[in-house]
Amino acid sequence: MRIVKDADVRKNEILDAAEALFAQKGFEETSISDIIEKVAVARGTVYYHFKSKEDIMDALIDRVNNRILSAAREIAADKNTPVFERLFKTLIPMKVPDSADHIKDQMHKPQNALMHQKSKKVLLKGIPPILAEIVKDGIKEKLMSTPYPLESIEMIFTYVLTVFDDDYMNDLPPKERVKRIKAFVGNLEKIFGAKGGSFAPVMQLFPLGG
Repeated sequence: MRIVKDADVRKNEILDAAEALFAQKGFEETSISDIIEKVAVARGTVYYHFKSKEDIMDALIDRVNNRILSAAREIAADKNTPVFERLFKTLIPMKVPDSADHIKDQMHKPQNALMHQKSKKVLLKGIPPILAEIVKDGIKEKLMSTPYPLESIEMIFTYVLTVFDDDYMNDLPPKERVKRIKAFVGNLEKIFGAKGGSFAPVMQLFPLGG
Protein backbone atom coordinates (compact mmCIF):
# COMPACT_ATOMS: atom_id res chain seq x y z
CA MET A 1 0.00 0.00 0.00
CA ARG A 2 1.27 3.47 -0.92
CA ILE A 3 2.23 5.53 2.13
CA VAL A 4 1.24 9.21 1.96
CA LYS A 5 3.37 11.40 4.19
CA ASP A 6 2.95 14.98 5.37
CA ALA A 7 4.61 17.46 2.99
CA ASP A 8 6.99 18.78 5.67
CA VAL A 9 7.99 15.25 6.65
CA ARG A 10 8.73 14.35 3.04
CA LYS A 11 10.63 17.58 2.48
CA ASN A 12 12.84 16.92 5.49
CA GLU A 13 13.46 13.35 4.33
CA ILE A 14 14.72 14.73 1.03
CA LEU A 15 16.94 17.23 2.87
CA ASP A 16 18.29 14.51 5.18
CA ALA A 17 19.14 12.30 2.19
CA ALA A 18 20.78 15.18 0.33
CA GLU A 19 22.80 16.23 3.37
CA ALA A 20 24.09 12.68 3.83
CA LEU A 21 25.04 12.42 0.17
CA PHE A 22 26.70 15.83 0.08
CA ALA A 23 28.78 14.78 3.09
CA GLN A 24 29.66 11.42 1.52
CA LYS A 25 30.20 12.31 -2.15
CA GLY A 26 30.41 16.09 -2.20
CA PHE A 27 27.94 18.54 -3.67
CA GLU A 28 29.33 18.48 -7.21
CA GLU A 29 29.39 14.67 -7.41
CA THR A 30 25.85 14.21 -6.06
CA SER A 31 23.03 14.22 -8.61
CA ILE A 32 19.30 14.69 -8.19
CA SER A 33 18.98 11.04 -9.25
CA ASP A 34 21.23 10.02 -6.33
CA ILE A 35 18.97 11.90 -3.93
CA ILE A 36 15.83 10.38 -5.46
CA GLU A 37 17.29 6.89 -5.15
CA LYS A 38 18.36 7.38 -1.53
CA VAL A 39 15.07 8.78 -0.31
CA ALA A 40 13.06 6.38 -2.54
CA VAL A 41 10.52 8.82 -3.93
CA ALA A 42 9.31 9.75 -7.40
CA ARG A 43 11.28 12.39 -9.30
CA GLY A 44 8.20 14.59 -9.33
CA THR A 45 8.08 14.54 -5.53
CA VAL A 46 11.58 16.01 -5.29
CA TYR A 47 10.82 18.66 -7.89
CA TYR A 48 7.56 19.49 -6.11
CA HIS A 49 9.61 20.67 -3.13
CA PHE A 50 12.81 21.87 -4.83
CA LYS A 51 13.57 23.38 -8.22
CA SER A 52 17.16 22.14 -8.38
CA LYS A 53 20.08 20.68 -6.46
CA GLU A 54 21.16 24.24 -5.67
CA ASP A 55 17.72 24.89 -4.21
CA ILE A 56 18.19 21.87 -1.94
CA MET A 57 21.55 23.22 -0.76
CA ASP A 58 19.92 26.59 -0.12
CA ALA A 59 17.27 24.89 2.03
CA LEU A 60 19.98 23.01 3.95
CA ILE A 61 21.73 26.30 4.69
CA ASP A 62 18.43 27.71 5.95
CA ARG A 63 17.99 24.66 8.16
CA VAL A 64 21.46 25.02 9.67
CA ASN A 65 20.87 28.72 10.32
CA ASN A 66 17.51 28.01 11.92
CA ARG A 67 19.14 25.47 14.23
CA ILE A 68 21.79 28.03 15.17
CA LEU A 69 19.19 30.70 15.95
CA SER A 70 16.98 28.28 17.89
CA ALA A 71 19.89 27.05 20.03
CA ALA A 72 21.08 30.63 20.64
CA ARG A 73 17.61 31.75 21.78
CA GLU A 74 17.28 28.81 24.17
CA ILE A 75 20.65 29.48 25.81
CA ALA A 76 20.12 33.25 25.98
CA ALA A 77 16.76 32.79 27.72
CA ASP A 78 18.32 30.99 30.71
CA LYS A 79 18.39 33.80 33.26
CA ASN A 80 19.84 31.47 35.89
CA THR A 81 23.16 31.38 34.03
CA PRO A 82 25.58 34.28 34.77
CA VAL A 83 25.66 37.00 32.09
CA PHE A 84 29.12 36.39 30.62
CA GLU A 85 28.73 32.62 30.67
CA ARG A 86 25.37 32.98 28.94
CA LEU A 87 26.89 35.31 26.36
CA PHE A 88 29.69 32.89 25.47
CA LYS A 89 27.39 29.86 25.40
CA THR A 90 25.04 31.72 23.07
CA LEU A 91 27.90 32.35 20.65
CA ILE A 92 28.94 28.68 20.45
CA PRO A 93 26.01 27.52 18.26
CA MET A 94 27.11 30.07 15.64
CA LYS A 95 29.95 27.77 14.68
CA VAL A 96 28.78 25.40 11.94
CA PRO A 97 29.00 21.86 13.43
CA ASP A 98 31.50 19.42 11.96
CA SER A 99 28.61 17.36 10.63
CA ALA A 100 27.69 20.29 8.39
CA ASP A 101 31.20 21.07 7.16
CA HIS A 102 30.21 20.14 3.61
CA ILE A 103 27.58 22.87 3.70
CA LYS A 104 30.16 25.32 4.95
CA ASP A 105 32.58 24.25 2.21
CA GLN A 106 29.95 24.77 -0.48
CA MET A 107 29.09 28.24 0.78
CA HIS A 108 32.73 29.28 0.45
CA LYS A 109 32.97 28.34 -3.21
CA PRO A 110 32.90 31.32 -5.62
CA GLN A 111 29.91 29.96 -7.52
CA ASN A 112 27.93 29.83 -4.28
CA ALA A 113 28.66 33.40 -3.20
CA LEU A 114 24.95 34.24 -3.12
CA MET A 115 24.25 31.33 -0.74
CA HIS A 116 27.08 32.49 1.50
CA GLN A 117 25.77 36.05 1.48
CA LYS A 118 22.25 34.88 2.28
CA SER A 119 23.50 32.85 5.24
CA LYS A 120 25.36 35.87 6.60
CA LYS A 121 22.29 38.08 6.15
CA VAL A 122 20.09 35.65 8.09
CA LEU A 123 22.56 35.47 10.98
CA LEU A 124 23.18 39.23 11.00
CA LYS A 125 19.45 39.81 11.30
CA GLY A 126 18.78 37.08 13.85
CA ILE A 127 21.74 36.92 16.24
CA PRO A 128 22.29 40.56 17.39
CA PRO A 129 18.84 40.98 19.01
CA ILE A 130 19.45 37.77 20.98
CA LEU A 131 22.87 38.90 22.20
CA ALA A 132 21.66 42.44 22.89
CA GLU A 133 19.19 41.15 25.49
CA ILE A 134 22.07 39.48 27.35
CA VAL A 135 24.10 42.70 27.18
CA LYS A 136 21.13 44.59 28.65
CA ASP A 137 21.12 42.14 31.56
CA GLY A 138 24.85 42.82 31.96
CA ILE A 139 24.16 46.55 32.09
CA LYS A 140 21.48 46.04 34.76
CA GLU A 141 23.97 44.04 36.83
CA LYS A 142 26.62 46.77 36.27
CA LEU A 143 28.94 44.30 34.55
CA MET A 144 28.83 46.31 31.32
CA SER A 145 28.17 49.88 30.30
CA THR A 146 27.04 51.03 26.86
CA PRO A 147 24.14 53.18 25.65
CA TYR A 148 24.01 51.16 22.42
CA PRO A 149 23.70 47.42 23.21
CA LEU A 150 22.01 46.36 19.96
CA GLU A 151 23.94 48.73 17.69
CA SER A 152 27.26 47.67 19.23
CA ILE A 153 26.41 44.01 18.75
CA GLU A 154 25.45 44.67 15.13
CA MET A 155 28.78 46.39 14.41
CA ILE A 156 30.78 43.66 16.13
CA PHE A 157 28.86 40.87 14.47
CA THR A 158 29.34 42.45 11.05
CA TYR A 159 33.07 42.52 11.76
CA VAL A 160 33.02 38.87 12.84
CA LEU A 161 31.21 37.78 9.68
CA THR A 162 33.77 39.63 7.56
CA VAL A 163 37.20 39.47 9.20
CA PHE A 164 36.70 36.10 10.90
CA ASP A 165 35.27 34.53 7.79
CA ASP A 166 37.32 31.45 6.85
CA ASP A 167 38.16 32.87 3.44
CA TYR A 168 39.99 35.75 5.10
CA MET A 169 41.42 34.20 8.26
CA ASN A 170 42.83 31.11 6.56
CA ASP A 171 45.00 33.32 4.37
CA LEU A 172 46.64 35.01 7.35
CA PRO A 173 49.87 33.81 8.99
CA PRO A 174 49.16 32.29 12.43
CA LYS A 175 50.76 35.24 14.27
CA GLU A 176 48.56 37.74 12.44
CA ARG A 177 45.50 35.61 13.16
CA VAL A 178 46.27 35.55 16.88
CA LYS A 179 46.92 39.30 16.89
CA ARG A 180 43.53 40.05 15.35
CA ILE A 181 41.72 37.77 17.79
CA LYS A 182 43.44 39.38 20.79
CA ALA A 183 42.67 42.85 19.46
CA PHE A 184 39.06 41.84 18.92
CA VAL A 185 38.68 40.60 22.50
CA GLY A 186 40.34 43.72 23.91
CA ASN A 187 38.05 45.99 21.95
CA LEU A 188 34.99 44.03 23.04
CA GLU A 189 35.80 44.93 26.64
CA LYS A 190 36.18 48.61 25.74
CA ILE A 191 33.01 48.79 23.65
CA PHE A 192 30.91 47.19 26.38
CA GLY A 193 32.67 48.87 29.31
CA ALA A 194 33.58 45.53 30.88
CA LYS A 195 36.52 44.71 33.15
CA GLY A 196 39.73 43.47 31.57
CA GLY A 197 39.61 39.74 30.99
CA SER A 198 35.80 39.56 31.01
CA PHE A 199 35.70 38.53 27.36
CA ALA A 200 38.80 36.32 27.41
CA PRO A 201 36.77 33.11 26.88
CA VAL A 202 35.80 34.45 23.44
CA MET A 203 39.32 33.43 22.34
CA GLN A 204 38.18 29.81 22.52
CA LEU A 205 35.66 30.40 19.73
CA PHE A 206 38.36 31.04 17.15
CA PRO A 207 41.10 28.72 15.83
CA LEU A 208 44.38 30.34 16.85
CA GLY A 209 46.58 28.33 14.53
CA GLY A 210 50.24 27.68 15.18
